[in-house]
Amino acid sequence: MLIDYHTHHVRCGHAVGELEEYVQRGIEIGLSHIGLSDHMPLLHVNPAEYYPEMAMAMEELPRYVEECFLLKEKYRGQIEVRVGLEGDYIEGWETEIERIVRAYPWDYVIGSVHFLGEWDISDFRQTHNWEGKDILSVYRQYYDAVQKAARTGFYDIMGHLDVIKRFDYKPAPELAGEVIQLENAALEAVRESGVAMELNASGLAKACAEMFPSRRMLQRAYELGIPLTVGSDAHDPKKLSENLDQARRTLYEVGFRELATFEGRRRTMIPLELE
Repeated sequence: MLIDYHTHHVRCGHAVGELEEYVQRGIEIGLSHIGLSDHMPLLHVNPAEYYPEMAMAMEELPRYVEECFLLKEKYRGQIEVRVGLEGDYIEGWETEIERIVRAYPWDYVIGSVHFLGEWDISDFRQTHNWEGKDILSVYRQYYDAVQKAARTGFYDIMGHLDVIKRFDYKPAPELAGEVIQLENAALEAVRESGVAMELNASGLAKACAEMFPSRRMLQRAYELGIPLTVGSDAHDPKKLSENLDQARRTLYEVGFRELATFEGRRRTMIPLELE
């Protein structure tokens, strides 16, 4: 079984392709499961005054969910469509996030930290915010948010756990030990919460040139017994499942033999198979 649980489509503003194009592409390339997991609407910033094309508008959310479920039925027997959401964790906005998470019959919700306050650390247009910052302090703030996200109980999968490295801003080499402590604390929080996490292959195409999370973190996740799934984070149907062959191979080398799948927010483990 080949799966891809992290995708985005045109509604989010910074991706291309309709939902049905992703489903059809999944069938074409032989996926068994495709997860539709677009970004949660912005909550803590005014979309009209913030950076454009960040996420779907709030009024689009019910239309997104309806379309996903229609596709799930339309293509049943050809591919298993899973209806998901990438639900940002934003400290101080837990009540509003929970309202969205509880409002719809998701198959799964990915918990991702993109925002530190109003700074989206994953947005290439906002890298100037690193200027003058103590990088280790930013890493501390980020991993603290990851721990809090994992402990909310809102999520089924923790997304791209070390995405803070995306633009290759990293603390000085002599601080590597402190960074490892931060990463390990985040992994412990994931383990304690009982949720899965993803190996997100999109990092290979970013400045960091490494999947999210790193192999070291994957090894620690394996030791802790954290279930893993995989996602391409595709923003174009043509990129669906991109580099997931390498992701599966890496997981296998680390020692994983199963992958997490979801339906109705229930996790089922399937064999990890290499092509």
